[in-house]
Amino acid sequence: MAGKSAGKVAVVTGAGSGIGRAVALAFQADGYNVALAGRRVLELEGTKALAAPGGGEMLVQPTDVADEEEIKALFTATVQAFGRIDVVFNNAGVFAPPVPLEELPVETWRQVVDVNLTGVFLCCQEAIRTMKTQTPRGGRIINNGSISAVTPRPLSASYTATKHAISGLTKSIALDCRGYDIACGQIDIGNAATPLTAPMAKNGALQPDGSRKVEPSMDVVHVASAVLYMASLPLDTNVLSMTIKATEMPYEGRG
Repeated sequence: MAGKSAGKVAVVTGAGSGIGRAVALAFQADGYNVALAGRRVLELEGTKALAAPGGGEMLVQPTDVADEEEIKALFTATVQAFGRIDVVFNNAGVFAPPVPLEELPVETWRQVVDVNLTGVFLCCQEAIRTMKTQTPRGGRIINNGSISAVTPRPLSASYTATKHAISGLTKSIALDCRGYDIACGQIDIGNAATPLTAPMAKNGALQPDGSRKVEPSMDVVHVASAVLYMASLPLDTNVLSMTIKATEMPYEGRG
């Protein structure tokens, strides 16, 4: 039986693993047709293979979010396959090695900015163009920010800078596009258990005092449920910012 969102369409970047995979599967199970974007085709196919019976369709679209032409191709393919776009979840992101700022190669800085910030900008551009002109008009953009946007981890300047910028981009889009029935919000996530955070769970995370500690984490399914909730709201209602975190991870008064 199709979910309550049958016929709606979502685009999820970084959909091959972790948070992106969990969110894409939650959308699909709820009835969304989902475009799976990411650089690794086999991982995207792995997400598609996990689709729930009776849910929406899934489109695998290999995409480097830092490449403008590939982003345009992603949105064109999605509209051709499904007719419109109702939700975009900008999830793709990368980290830099944890080194002092003065030792960070400028090439690494640019890579992080290209994926975490410019990639989101490009996806938002195409989403807005599509949502302004489709019928019915409008849609929702949900950006994956980070707790680090407000309270950074040690030696994370490039990642933190891009996520802080996402907060400003989200608010600007929410302001500039609300007259076109486009809502834009941000979710900041702390310690979801994914392959990306597995090393931190095993070896501990660097703390401000220089020690390493294993921190509590939460099941990624709770993140997917939170994103699905944000997407489920009518377009006259918007979650501008949501923080979801493992209750006992160090954040409030991090240190």
